[in-house]
Amino acid sequence: MPQDPTERRVVVTGPPRSGRRRAPGPHRPRTEIDEQTTLGHTYVRSLMRSQLRAALAVFTVLVLLIGPLPLVFAATRGDGLQWAVLGFGLYPPLVLLARWYVRRAERNEKDFVRLVEDR
Repeated sequence: MPQDPTERRVVVTGPPRSGRRRAPGPHRPRTEIDEQTTLGHTYVRSLMRSQLRAALAVFTVLVLLIGPLPLVFAATRGDGLQWAVLGFGLYPPLVLLARWYVRRAERNEKDFVRLVEDR
């Protein structure tokens, strides 16, 4: 049987097919956050909670450190003592507290990025 020259065989090429299909990979946290899914929302809430915890810790220490100062100043009438307490007694703890807070916030963010980025 001769074949008609107008009928041609068409060869379709594409990616090779294997007998087995790959299962979709695990969900990536970055995708979850970008798509604003419930899991992504949970990741962001976790970061916000850790940052809030650090801020509340700093606020509590500040209240305990600065709160009693008006009572101390009312009990003592010396202007020199007040300036000494403010300059030498209060400034170093405030600097240390600020330094701790910044380091803690950066550590929280680094942990979050490590969680979100590919491992």
